[in-house]
Amino acid sequence: MSHHGCFVASLGKLNRWMGEYCENQGVDIFCGFSGTELLYNGDQVIGVRTGDRGINKDGEKKPQYEPGADIHAKVVILGEGTRGNLTKKLIQRHNLMEGKNPQVWAVGVKELWQMPSGTVPPGFVAHSMGFPLGHDIFGGAFLYGMQNDIWDLGLVVGLDYKNPGVDSHHELQLLKTHPWIRSILDGGELIAYGAKSLPEGGWYSIPKLTVNGAMLVGDSAGFMNGQRLKGIHLAMKSGMLAAETVMEALAENNFSEDKLADYATRVKSSWLKDELWKVRNFHQGFDHGLLGGLINAGTGLLTGGRGWGFKNRLSGEAGHTHMEKGLHNDRYKDLQFDGKYLFDKVTDVYHSATAHEEDQLPHLHVLDPQVCLTTCTEEYGNPCVKFCPADVYEIVQEGESRRLQINFSNCVHCKTCDIMDPYQIIDWVPPEGGDGPAWVNL
Repeated sequence: MSHHGCFVASLGKLNRWMGEYCENQGVDIFCGFSGTELLYNGDQVIGVRTGDRGINKDGEKKPQYEPGADIHAKVVILGEGTRGNLTKKLIQRHNLMEGKNPQVWAVGVKELWQMPSGTVPPGFVAHSMGFPLGHDIFGGAFLYGMQNDIWDLGLVVGLDYKNPGVDSHHELQLLKTHPWIRSILDGGELIAYGAKSLPEGGWYSIPKLTVNGAMLVGDSAGFMNGQRLKGIHLAMKSGMLAAETVMEALAENNFSEDKLADYATRVKSSWLKDELWKVRNFHQGFDHGLLGGLINAGTGLLTGGRGWGFKNRLSGEAGHTHMEKGLHNDRYKDLQFDGKYLFDKVTDVYHSATAHEEDQLPHLHVLDPQVCLTTCTEEYGNPCVKFCPADVYEIVQEGESRRLQINFSNCVHCKTCDIMDPYQIIDWVPPEGGDGPAWVNL
C-alpha cells in the first residue's frame, strides 16, 4: 500500500485537463452524447448508435427531438467505466466471461470537506479496515489530503455482503462518528459527494478482451488492483496497449478478432498483468470474513498471489448471490443525522450536483416491478432502498396499496442497483446525454 512518490489528484480535474489537451491535438470529443447500441455487420462491430434526445417521460417526441446518430468506426474501444451498458451487451452476446470467475464489485462513496486554511497537509494518505464495517463486510476507508485544504474522505463497501440492510451511504456516516475522523473534520464544511462502483474480482474475472471490431479497456475490462485500491494507472496502460494494437490493425486494414487479439497478448506481457497476477486471489479470501481475508492476503504476498498460499486460482461467485433472505437487525437504528457532520442521503445528493432532465424516460429500468412489491419485500425487505447511495428507490404506501417510486433524477451513476439487485431485474442505461453528477472536484 506504499504511496510514496505518487500523486494525489482530482480525477474530474485531470479528465478536463486531458480533454482540453486532446482537443488541442486535433482529437474530436463529443460530450453530451450517450452510446446506447452497438452496430454490427454480421458478427463484426462497426460502430455505436447514440441515444435519441428530446423524448418525454411518456415516450413521446418533444418539439426539440433529435434522433440518435450512427457513428461508424474501424474499431470500437469500450472504456465506459464499471458495468457499462454497451460492455454488458458485448459480453453477453459474445459470451466473453466463459471460463472466468464472475466479476465481483464494490461501491466507493466519498465526501469532500473544505477545511480551515493551513489544516490539511497536501499528499497525506491514510487507509483503514474494520470500523464501521466489522468483520463480515469487505471494505475499508481512505483519507486523502488535497490542495487548498480539502479532505477527500471515502469508504469502499464490497457488494457481496450477506445482510440485505447494508447501506453504503449510512456506513460512511458511521465512519465519521469515529473520534479520529470526527477530529479531522472539526471546523470543516461538506462541499461535494459522489459514489462509484469498482471491479474487485481480479485477474480471473477479466473477460475476453476482444471480438471482431471491438476491444475492452480500463474498468470495462475489470483492470483494477483490489489490494491497492488502484485502477487509474491500469486503465491508462490498457488504453496505450489498445492504441498500439489499433495502429497495427489500421496499417494492415485488418480488424478481425485474430488481429485485435494482439491486444490481449500485449496485456499479458506487460507490467499490467504482473501487477494483477500478484493479487489475483485477493478479494476471494474475504468471503471468509476479515480475518480470513487478511490471512489469504498475507500468504498471497509471500507466494506470488496464490490463494491461501498454495492455490493458483480461487473460485468466486457473483456478489448478489451472497445476500441472505430474511430481515436482519437494523445497523443504523442509533445513527442520527445532525446536518453538520452527519448527513442524510438527500443532503449528500444535493452536494453531488447531479442533474437530470425531469421530463424524460427514466434511465433505470425495472423489468418486473411486481417482484419488488411482492417477492422481494417478503424475502429481502427491498434492499434497493438501502443499497442505493442516492435515495433513488422508494416504496410508497398509498392507502391499502404500495408502489415502487424511482427518483431517477437523484442518480449518481454508481450502478450499484444494476449490480446488487438479488433478482437482477434492474437495468441501468444512459440517460439523455450529459445528464448526471457533476463530479467537478471528485
